[in-house]
Amino acid sequence: MTDRDAARGPAARSTPSNSASTPGDNVAEARPTPPAVHKPHTVVGDLRIHEFQSTILGASRTVAVWLPPGYHSDNVSRFSVLYLHDGQNVFDSATAFGAEWQVDETATGLIQRGEIDPIIVVGVYNAGDARIDEYTPSVDAQHGRGGRAELHGRMLVEELKPWIDSTYRTLPSAASTALGGSSLGGLTTLHLGLRYFTAFGMLAVHSPSVWWDNRVVLKQVEALAGRLPLRIWLDAGTAEGPSVIPDVRALRDALVRNGWRLGHDLAYVEVEGAGHDERAWAARVAPMLLFLFPARRRPIERTVRAFRRFRDRWRGT
Repeated sequence: MTDRDAARGPAARSTPSNSASTPGDNVAEARPTPPAVHKPHTVVGDLRIHEFQSTILGASRTVAVWLPPGYHSDNVSRFSVLYLHDGQNVFDSATAFGAEWQVDETATGLIQRGEIDPIIVVGVYNAGDARIDEYTPSVDAQHGRGGRAELHGRMLVEELKPWIDSTYRTLPSAASTALGGSSLGGLTTLHLGLRYFTAFGMLAVHSPSVWWDNRVVLKQVEALAGRLPLRIWLDAGTAEGPSVIPDVRALRDALVRNGWRLGHDLAYVEVEGAGHDERAWAARVAPMLLFLFPARRRPIERTVRAFRRFRDRWRGT
């Protein structure tokens, strides 16, 4: 079910979203907006679409909020949140550039099988032609553009996250909040995660564009004084290009030198034969979710269940 009439908030209004914008690319070339092709909707579950107005950006961004199974079963439980870049590719083939990530289908299955905690997923649509600028931390001299990631990050942390936390039943702490993306979205995820680790305590970094501006994000990691309180998923495919695996391995090694531990707070995966595309990233959603959101019974959930058992016994049911 897609909810096109979700509750209004102080900085957002609900609206249908049926435009296709530039999605994830390998950034050496900006992909054009795909032709208008009518594709079926493929949303599974409860998806709310908002048009979020940002004062910081001076523009609006479409935001898709997916609510997990069980969200409406009570009004007490609160949920961890995963924010994903290139939101039009996350849930619905009708809005995706090519394939979609099927995060809704994958998360539903994992939640129903008890393999991950129920989570809220927020897909933040990209800015179309301005995507390269908003998803990069600096100007790349070769491309003559970029460097607006700080404004994008401020929008996420100062405007969007507070609104999501006030509108939906979230667990707002950094330990319960993740940020993710692929390609340039992976680049800005890591850059912003290092910058805003008090807002995002988990990162899903898929096929990051490490090469941007002479590997500026690698230099950012190397300049750290030590490990930050971040749990990081990092991956790449071996068929993405000759420099991708060496770049991502260098990033992995820099994180390890700063104190992250492989298999503990850092997961590193190389996928043989995987390319730089939405289908490849969709295939890695499940292991990423299992690493970042492993099933655990939170204290508030135990309290709710205990109350229900007491109530049922008192009623004699």
